[in-house]
Amino acid sequence: MVIFPNCKINLGLTVDDKRTDGYHNISTVFLPIPLYDALEIIPSKSSINIQFTQSGKLVDGNSIDNLCVKAAQLLQDLFPEIPPIEIYLHKNIPMGAGLGGGSSDAAHTLLLMNQLFNLGLSKDKLIQLSLQLGSDCPFFIENKNCFATGRGEIMSPIEVNLNNNYILLINPSIHISTAWAFKEITPGSIRVPFKEILKEEPIKWRKALYNHFEEPVCQKFPEIKTLIDLMYQNGAEYAAMTGTGSTIYGIFKNPVQPFTSLPSHYFQFTFQVKN
Repeated sequence: MVIFPNCKINLGLTVDDKRTDGYHNISTVFLPIPLYDALEIIPSKSSINIQFTQSGKLVDGNSIDNLCVKAAQLLQDLFPEIPPIEIYLHKNIPMGAGLGGGSSDAAHTLLLMNQLFNLGLSKDKLIQLSLQLGSDCPFFIENKNCFATGRGEIMSPIEVNLNNNYILLINPSIHISTAWAFKEITPGSIRVPFKEILKEEPIKWRKALYNHFEEPVCQKFPEIKTLIDLMYQNGAEYAAMTGTGSTIYGIFKNPVQPFTSLPSHYFQFTFQVKN
């Protein structure tokens, strides 16, 4: 059985406070993006519980640490009747890019195994399980425009009027350490009235919708600020960094093409929003 995990962007992101469990409470709006990995899971006759094969973009680390493997192991621990499986993951979404690709792969592993083995897990239970794998994972169980708080698992629907706008993503192949990024910001120092701002047109978001991590990341990696400026110079209504970076997105009223002036190793992707 095959599934295609998508990624996301953050429309604004604030870190509100640090929790007693060491995590942070955030506020953000998640928007699903039609850029996909490919994930296949099949039962295996092997004596090895989980066999994992990955292709496409390189993923750092050992396969045992891959979030797909951890998600599968989580379900096998809960349901010992699940047979050995083979997992095939083809990576197309850039890693360490603020797009949530790894989190999406993990969440979709839970969804796929729930369907493949008729586990009967509810959406709420899947969200609860996915939170053990990463703070972005619960969103990909919901996978709809939503306002998120807590670690990202408390979600409510939100209307984002971007229909027929165009979005361009640019990733400069810079890996941002999430741990480093959190050390660089002061929780609670930025507050954003997300629901009020997102009722407005994107051109009005410029001085109101913030990503808490954008300033320190741009200070360390000036080329990211250069990309934001490039978006505006080419007609973007709004441009910002997603997550802890390093991907930049621009929202345009008219069709936009990848910038040919950028280095060939930059990843670019453009699409039209269809609500």
